[in-house]
Amino acid sequence: MNRRTLFFAAMLSAAACLFAPAGVRADEKPRSGGELIFPVPSEPPSYDAHREQTFGVIHPVAPHYNGLLRFDPTDPTGTKPVADLAESWTVSEDGLTYTFKLRQGVKFHDGNEMTSKDVKASYDKIIFPPAGVVSDRKGQYAVVKAVEAPDPYTVVFQLKWPAVSFLASLASPWNFIYRADILAKDPHWYETHINGTGPFIFVEHVKGSHWVGKKNPNYWDKGKPYLDGYRALFIKSSSAQVAAIRGERAHIQFRGFSPAERDTLKAALGDKITVAESPWDCLLLVAPNHTKKPFDDKRVRRALTLALDRYAGSKALSKIAIVKEVAGVQVPGTPYATPPEELEKLAGYGKDINAARAEAKKLLKEAGVEDLSFTFSNRGVPMPYEPVAVWLIDQWRQIGVNVKQQVVEAAAYYATLKKGDFEVAMDFQCGYTVEPDLDLYKFTSRSKNPSNYGFYEDKVLDDLYEKQSKAKSVEERKKFVRQFEKRLLDEEAHYLMTLQWHRIIPHSSKVRGWQVTPSHYLNQMLDTVWLADGPTQ
Repeated sequence: MNRRTLFFAAMLSAAACLFAPAGVRADEKPRSGGELIFPVPSEPPSYDAHREQTFGVIHPVAPHYNGLLRFDPTDPTGTKPVADLAESWTVSEDGLTYTFKLRQGVKFHDGNEMTSKDVKASYDKIIFPPAGVVSDRKGQYAVVKAVEAPDPYTVVFQLKWPAVSFLASLASPWNFIYRADILAKDPHWYETHINGTGPFIFVEHVKGSHWVGKKNPNYWDKGKPYLDGYRALFIKSSSAQVAAIRGERAHIQFRGFSPAERDTLKAALGDKITVAESPWDCLLLVAPNHTKKPFDDKRVRRALTLALDRYAGSKALSKIAIVKEVAGVQVPGTPYATPPEELEKLAGYGKDINAARAEAKKLLKEAGVEDLSFTFSNRGVPMPYEPVAVWLIDQWRQIGVNVKQQVVEAAAYYATLKKGDFEVAMDFQCGYTVEPDLDLYKFTSRSKNPSNYGFYEDKVLDDLYEKQSKAKSVEERKKFVRQFEKRLLDEEAHYLMTLQWHRIIPHSSKVRGWQVTPSHYLNQMLDTVWLADGPTQ
């Protein structure tokens, strides 16, 4: 954790003008009142963060909930776990027992007190989901042996092995604490209902239009939230989102805009706009469905990755989209990322694109699919899914592969992935903090991780994941991360990586108390946010 924090701190200070938070000047005090308005490009498939993966859940829904821990909302690195519903914690000398003391007197929005049974029930649902209940993050918690609630205000996690990333995993913004009695009656209740302990109370969700939350007058963190409420506007079109900010009908879009959109807003609004930028722990992936022929053949999958000129793609796409760096399984420049000269040894990362494409054509011929054609299922979110898909299809065309794009509406997209109703699909991996345990579990076997949309089983990968997690030194861990990456991207080509994202948030200068980080999942509780002189009219 310290090495990651130092890395990001140095990087951020070197670019302080870009990474400035929408923070508070020394002479300012938070102002109460006003409604924060923000567009959201995707609508929630369900309200249950334990089963979903999209920011379309986090952005409108997170203000209604708390977690056991959270990441410090003032920290630009997004790597420092701090207390939320937990008041304090201790760790045993052997690193196998984590004991948390909870805040007392915290109430759910329905008036019931939050206790350890609610925390235990929520984490049991995430880690040990009952039959018929989906938990997209259960693979992240393979280290957990048991969750215990010895008294109303104590929660204990028993681990199978010491894990340096465990506190970070408990600070996940997806780990909403739900009411145990409700889960006992219906574990699916939270998919369609809201009842949290968070700073804002649910008012309404009008599908295709908006989501509204109002200030929780009984919030346990006295004095917060500062806002009277918030309004999320569901707007798919990038141009319409920009128009809402430019016309001062909205304050901020938390996911990110393209470089051109940033420049347009700054030119139009001048000092009325503040721009915050950050590296982004996020990238689009290509998921070949291993249950569909010929994508069960690793020669075909390898050919598809060899066709991609990632370096030329980076230069072109970074000018028009929110993507930038050529990446492996870790954010470039971070402690466990593969150095560029090593990355170039993997399939699809070499600098000789002509040689790579010649090999790709040879592999397709060997597999008996020289005239390969398929349908590529893409998510109906324009940025960056649309430009990256256009680039992918053009790259594959250059090895003789004919691809038809099928754009799936954002709310239906996850159902398509989960059912495996596709040949090849656009998938993504977006982390909430840079940490191998959290970033790599996505690629473990489908039986361990339901969000593996390659639908493959790979015991070698599973073993490497566990070895890197248990490693006792940074160098030993790096060795296993490299082996994991080589098997995933080169030897088996289970998934294809595209380009690392770059986060750009131009927002109204009225917005205070919000800090950009390398994750668009963090800092969305909105409890620290306030408006300098009231809401945009």
